[in-house]
Amino acid sequence: MTRPVVLVGFVAAALGSSIKDFQPDGSVIFVEEPDVIRKRDARKTVAGSALVRELIEWEFHLPGKADEFYHVHHDLDPAAVVPLTEYATPFAARLAERYGLPGAGFGAAQILRDKAVLRLVSRAAGIANPASARVESPDQVREFMARHPGKTVLKPANRQASVGTQVLTDPAEAEQAWANCVVQDEGIFVPDRAMELKMLAESFVEGDEYSVEMLLRDGEPLFANVTGKRLFPGPRPIELAHIVPADISDELTATLTVETRRLTGAAGFRTGIVHCEWIVSDGVPYLVECAGRFAGDGIIELIQRAYPVELNRAYFSVMKDEPVADVLPRKAERGAAVRFLSIEPGLIEDVRGVEKASQSEGVFLCDVEVSAGDRFDGLRSSWDRVGDLMVTADSPAEASRLAEEAVALIEIDVRPDRGERESAAP
Repeated sequence: MTRPVVLVGFVAAALGSSIKDFQPDGSVIFVEEPDVIRKRDARKTVAGSALVRELIEWEFHLPGKADEFYHVHHDLDPAAVVPLTEYATPFAARLAERYGLPGAGFGAAQILRDKAVLRLVSRAAGIANPASARVESPDQVREFMARHPGKTVLKPANRQASVGTQVLTDPAEAEQAWANCVVQDEGIFVPDRAMELKMLAESFVEGDEYSVEMLLRDGEPLFANVTGKRLFPGPRPIELAHIVPADISDELTATLTVETRRLTGAAGFRTGIVHCEWIVSDGVPYLVECAGRFAGDGIIELIQRAYPVELNRAYFSVMKDEPVADVLPRKAERGAAVRFLSIEPGLIEDVRGVEKASQSEGVFLCDVEVSAGDRFDGLRSSWDRVGDLMVTADSPAEASRLAEEAVALIEIDVRPDRGERESAAP
C-alpha cells in the first residue's frame, strides 16, 4: 500500500488541485479539529474524493497533540506531513520530527506562528522591523502611540487572514479599535473553544507591499517568487489584489529574496515553503509577518500559471524527501493576478455581470459568493471578501489591467443599512 501523505488542516480546494495529478487514490489523510469537521461538513466533502483515505479528528491546536498523535498512530508510516493552514504549522512540524520526516522544525514553526516572537528573533538577526510591543488594554495602546507618533497597527499576534487587524490614526480611537480587534471570530474555520488573546501595537510603515513565496530544502532555497500586493482602502489592511510576479526591478526582487532567506535562517526553518510579507519603505524591506505554509488567496495558482511551474508537485517531493523532477524556473514567463471584491454593508438586491466578467480576456476564474437576499456585514478580514477573479496575461501589468477591466463588469446592488450610501461597484 502507498505510504500516505498527512495533510493537516482541511482545505477542500486541495481535493480539486493538482495534488491529484501526483498523489494516487487513497493516499491522503486529512487531520482536522472535530468542531471544524462538523461545521464545514468535511466528511461529506471527502466522501466524494477517491484521493482521501481517511479524515482523522484531532484537536491539533492544543499543546502536546502531535506527540500524542504519533503514539496513537505509531504504525501509520506517512511519506510526508504537510500543513495546509496557518494554525496547523506547529503540529505538522512536530509530527514530521516524530516520524523522522522533512519539515520546518518545531522551533521554527513556533517562531513563525507568534508575530511577537518573530519580531524578537528577526530583529536580533538584523532584519528591519517596525517598532512593536505586546499590549493588553486600550490604555497600553495609547501609551504605545504616545511613544511612537504616527499611525499605529493594532493586530493579533497569533491569528490569520488579517483577522482583528486595524490601523489607528488617533489615540482617541484606541477604545473602539480594541473592542473591534478583540472580536476575532473565524466561524467555521476554527474550533469552538476560545483561543488565547495576544495583541500587538506596531508603528505603521508607509510603503509598497510584497510577499515572497520560497521553497526550501534543508535550509537552502530551491525556488522563490515575489508577489505584488494592493490593499482595500480604509482602516482594515485587507488585500485587494495580488500580482505575480511583482512588477518591480530585478534589484528589488533580489533584495526581497535575500531578506526572506535571511529570515528563514534566523528562524531555523529547514524544509518546506514560506509565505513572507514585507513593506518596502525608502528602499528598505520591513518585515510584516511570515507563514511556514503555502500562501493563500490563490497565489500558488498564479505562480504555477505565470512561470509556469508545478510548485505543488515540487513541494510534495521536497516534503517526501524525494528529488524534484524538473529544474525550477528562476523567472516568470508571463503575468497573473487575482482581484478580490467587496461591497458596502447592507442587503444585497441584485448581482449582475458575473458571466460576462468570467468570459473576459485572460480570466480563468470568476467567483462571486453572494446573491440577492444575502446580507453583508462589512469588510473586517480576508474571510469577508465577497468574490475573486483571476487572470493570466503576457506581463504582470497586463494581468492587473485585465483583472480591473473584468471586475468592472460585475455589479452588486446593495440596500444600505442605517442610511449608509448605496454601492453598486466592487
